[in-house]
Amino acid sequence: MKLSLSVRIAEAFDNKERSTIPFGAMLAMAGRYGYQAMCMRASVAGIHTPVEVVRDLRAQLDRAKLQCSMVTGDFAVPQNTDYGPDGLRYIKPYLDLASEFHAPLIRICMKREEDIYWARRASDEAAERGIRLAHQSHTNSPFESPENALKFLKAIGRPNFGIIYEPANWFVAGQEYGPATIERMRPHLFNVYVQNHRLNPKGASNLVTWGKGLVGVDHIGIWEKGGVDFDAVMTKFQQIGYDGFVTVHQAFAGIMPADEAVRRSAEYLKRFQ
Repeated sequence: MKLSLSVRIAEAFDNKERSTIPFGAMLAMAGRYGYQAMCMRASVAGIHTPVEVVRDLRAQLDRAKLQCSMVTGDFAVPQNTDYGPDGLRYIKPYLDLASEFHAPLIRICMKREEDIYWARRASDEAAERGIRLAHQSHTNSPFESPENALKFLKAIGRPNFGIIYEPANWFVAGQEYGPATIERMRPHLFNVYVQNHRLNPKGASNLVTWGKGLVGVDHIGIWEKGGVDFDAVMTKFQQIGYDGFVTVHQAFAGIMPADEAVRRSAEYLKRFQ
């Protein structure tokens, strides 16, 4: 497996539109602690960003000898709003963004069955440029449960459309996320996100789920106990020989300094490489 660092480390948990750490500083952290790639989001660069700025960011990645593991081209996708699927209806700007970053993967959003048609069309257009699309295993979406995620993946039926496995969302939604689920998702695994939460009705944040309503959580490191059993999760990925990206995808503002979180996350994950 290869380590990727999401620019989300510079976002507040409840504000996905603003980056609070300069991109150069994030690149320095990634290089210092042995990451191979950065995962780009609209808080740093998206379809709204002038192409000359995108090219400068790509040049910075090149100088740092880092790949771009994935792009998320707008704010509605990570915010998981009803506008999230709009990009599927006109995927070209997202494909252009991914091409500029030399990114093999684009994160997309779906909210309802009618989005399946557009996901097929977008996947076909992406395939012409050698790019893949993926949906995160996200609460408050059709991918909130493994069963429904598999249903949508089968309905879309495109080899370049898959899933971003992110166990914390399934954990919060009360779904099975562990080794057995990883095995079921194995043919569709395009990326792995890691972040961690501890359930707490009076927690620091509330996450919206379709199945359980609002769920209170505290945000903790992936190396901490009381949330996702990452020892079991990462051991399974090690056993199946997963060679894709594992992306540290957690907003650490208010939890601990970003540099410490990036370092400790890398130290933990390298045990399973």
